[in-house]
Amino acid sequence: MFKLFGHFNILFFLFVTLSLHASFEDFKKSQSRAYTHFSDPRDNGFESYLQSQWEEYQAYITPAMFTKPKPKQITPLVEKEPPKVGPAVLIELPKEFKKPKVLKEKVKKKKKTSYDINLDFYGLELGFSKDEKILSYRFSPRSQVGIGAFFAKLAKSNYAPALQQIQNYKRAFLLNDWAVYLLVKKLSFALYDSVEEARMYQWFILTKLGYDVKIALAADDIYLLHYVATTIYQQPRYQFSGKYYYIISDYDLQKVKKIYTYKGNYPKARKALDFSLTQLPLLPQNRIVKERTFSYEGKNYKITYSQNKNLLNFMGSYPQVDYGIYFNAAMDKQTYNELAKQIKEYCDGKKMADALNFVLRFVQKAFLYKRDDLQFGKEKVMFADETLFFDASDCEDRAVLYAILVKRLFHFSVIGVKYSDHMSTALYIPLQGESVTYRGRRYVLADPTYINANIGHEIKRYQSVQPEQFIYLK
Repeated sequence: MFKLFGHFNILFFLFVTLSLHASFEDFKKSQSRAYTHFSDPRDNGFESYLQSQWEEYQAYITPAMFTKPKPKQITPLVEKEPPKVGPAVLIELPKEFKKPKVLKEKVKKKKKTSYDINLDFYGLELGFSKDEKILSYRFSPRSQVGIGAFFAKLAKSNYAPALQQIQNYKRAFLLNDWAVYLLVKKLSFALYDSVEEARMYQWFILTKLGYDVKIALAADDIYLLHYVATTIYQQPRYQFSGKYYYIISDYDLQKVKKIYTYKGNYPKARKALDFSLTQLPLLPQNRIVKERTFSYEGKNYKITYSQNKNLLNFMGSYPQVDYGIYFNAAMDKQTYNELAKQIKEYCDGKKMADALNFVLRFVQKAFLYKRDDLQFGKEKVMFADETLFFDASDCEDRAVLYAILVKRLFHFSVIGVKYSDHMSTALYIPLQGESVTYRGRRYVLADPTYINANIGHEIKRYQSVQPEQFIYLK
């Protein structure tokens, strides 16, 4: 361990005799003098703690989302007349958003604020202040000592304005935790050319924002370990006191199999990185138009809608997290409203089963089927908005889109149904057909990938298979 991290200064040897399992609070209590030279009391003594409390940890690489390869193609079913049962449909559209009236009185123009750094963040033009001194900070020596020294320099810098600006943007534009992480990351690389120094700045700012983040050494590279309460698939994961921490940046797999870091936490930095997207960020509009065609019962239909490219780019940045994140995510309001108006035009007055099958046929036939590895070179679960954007998608993408549309249009209870190599959906409705039981209730299967299949028809190979997982839409 000593050899790996280079030559340590005498401060390391002074503190290395402390218990490696001590918390930061225990460490502070053990000191003979108080550290009071930082403006934030939480920083007092943390520099020395970083130089002494490190251990070796082994990585666990989380498995793939599917345990078996998904089918390359799925043979369509010969279309049969869907059942015409249930009450007549009357889809309720969301209330139109009314823009506030513009006051005629003259408003004094505020003087435009001048910032040291201006960033384009998914169409948002965001400005930040910087302390010129931090640009001279260097990671040296490339060891725990260097990390402690870098932390101390940042702690003594004028970081407060940038921190406040991040918090202001978070509130103003409804940024979720993942958006905040991406914003801090972009700011860090606007400040530093070095990846290691940029990551140390990210670590410093994120801990100040209350996120539970550790910094780790793998050989002489720097990595951040983020406490995440959900699963991130096919990523390096480490366990500390029953909590899981992930590397979510680019990494060298061979290097991160064994990392060195500290066990304790920065004081009051306990927040997990939450990937939930139940409320979309307020990003500038950059709309593109999509047109989809499909057939149902011998008739051809066309549905046209617009999408915000800035929002799609943000969604595309997501790592592969738990399915619940995608099934319970919000949709772009304008996109959904445009879809809902056209579906209402076609479905109002139909029997409920007929309307549900109409929407099912849209998801089945308006998009090509293509496995993620063949389209993207990797597994990629898409949000509903992304599935609407791409010309091709596979089973879980269609399941997410259909489930969200059914939930919002018809207000039925819906679940995702996951098998080892396939995903479908099921609806809590009183129809005949193939079904699954979830929480004591019978849910009728509706497969958005099985082209021309009506509700209650599932691919034969899955009819007698117990699903691995159910995903409930809240």
